[in-house]
Parts: sequence; C-alpha cells; structure tokens
Amino acid sequence: MQSGYYQVTGAMVTQFNILDTTTNNLANINTSGYKRDGVIVGDFERIMQDKRDELPLENSTDKSAKFLNRTINKVPRIVDRYIDFSPGNIKYTGNPLDIALKENETFFAVSTPNGVKLTQESSFTLNKEGEIVTKEGYKLQPSDFMQSENNSIRVPPNSTVKIDDEGTVYANGKSIGKIFVGKVKNINEVSKLGDNLYDVKDMQNRLVPVEEGSLVSQGYKTMSNVNAVKEMVSLIESNRMVEIYQKVMTTHMTDLNQDAINKLASTRA
Repeated sequence: MQSGYYQVTGAMVTQFNILDTTTNNLANINTSGYKRDGVIVGDFERIMQDKRDELPLENSTDKSAKFLNRTINKVPRIVDRYIDFSPGNIKYTGNPLDIALKENETFFAVSTPNGVKLTQESSFTLNKEGEIVTKEGYKLQPSDFMQSENNSIRVPPNSTVKIDDEGTVYANGKSIGKIFVGKVKNINEVSKLGDNLYDVKDMQNRLVPVEEGSLVSQGYKTMSNVNAVKEMVSLIESNRMVEIYQKVMTTHMTDLNQDAINKLASTRA
C-alpha cells in the first residue's frame, strides 16, 4: 500500500477546503459587516492523543498496526473553523439609515422567517410600512423585543430620522423607539447562517442587551474585516501547494508504479 499517496490526497483535500474559505472571504470583501472565516489545520494523531486519556477503554491496537498507520494518521486536515470578529473599518456615507456598531463583538437583532437572528449589517432601509429593515427585508428589532410583542421600529412618512449614540431613534425630533444592541456571553458559540446573519443556541439566555454607552454611529457603514492582501497571499500559497501535491500524486501513481511493473516484468523465475 502506498501510504504516501493517501497522505498527499488528504493534504490536497485540506488545501481545497482552505481555498473555499479564502475565496469566500474575498467574495465578501465589500459586504457590509462581513467577518472573515478561518480554519485550523491539524492531524488525526494529535487529536487522538489529546482525547486518548478521556476514553474508557485501553488502547489495544497492535504495535504493527500503529506503525503501519502512523504516516496516514499524520495527514493534515481541517480540525476546526472559526469566525474572526476583529473590527472592520468604518466608512462615512451620510445615509441616515446606515448604522454602524461601535463596540466590538456586538450585534443587532433582526426578525427573519426562521425567528430572531443576529447581524452586524450596517446598511438599512425602510419597507412599505415604514419599518427599518435590512436589504433582505428583515426587520430591525427594538430594545424591548424580548419582553414584548413589539418587533419593529416604524418611521412615520416624510420624517427626518436621527439616531443618537445609544441607539434611540427620533422622527422629526420625537422618540419612536430604541435599537436593540447586544452581546453573546460566549462569542465562540456564534455560528454563521448566510445573508450576513448569525445564530446562537438558546439565544434567550445567551444574548445580553447592551443598554448604556456609545453603541452606534448614524451615517456610517461598517466594512468587512477581510484583508485583501493576506487573503490573496493565502490563495496563492494554497494553489501552489495543490500543484505540488498533484506532482507528488503523479509520481506515486505513474512513475513509481511503472518502475515497479518494469522490475517485476524483468524478474526471471
């Protein structure tokens, strides 16, 4: 068995996964509030060693089997994925419905067909009913949405909208509601859903409102935190690694096999 071939195949699959993550980051470089994805590469043997002591049974694998599988177990693979919540740049737009979050790792809440979800989107608009919504039509939630049935902030027609640093919304000088801004107790529990939405299990108990301080900036747009240069470097590195692995696979499957066939064919009984 050519264990080296399996090593290279596993490593190539890992590079394909890294390429997928990198290209997705680059595709969202201009998406308001987008947070880049990252991956952690490890190997099965290290994971197994970390968890071995937690298992209830002794390791009864034969030494010969351990030796045989050692090279295969060293195959690099994606062991974890994470969201980089480092802050992105804030850009002035002057649009009264562009609302940027000031504090790191804070979220707005929006109402979707699948329930309330979180977002760091900063570009909003008004729907036909005058409610503040995302470009997908998800209603921006007021600060009291968890304690009441109120699930939107409605702006009267032909009103001038002002939003202060704490998220209170004024229409022609009259307060019409306050935007919900919250934090998750453990940021590592947050997962992406698409459409710039995030979710967390047991949101009612995990989401903590942030009610004081300077929370938002009206007229500003939060940009993505993707660094185009770093992502392009990662893209080039992964492409080069795939090319190298492909050459190694060709060597294993063509050159080494052909050499073995020739030697076997020339061997006399």
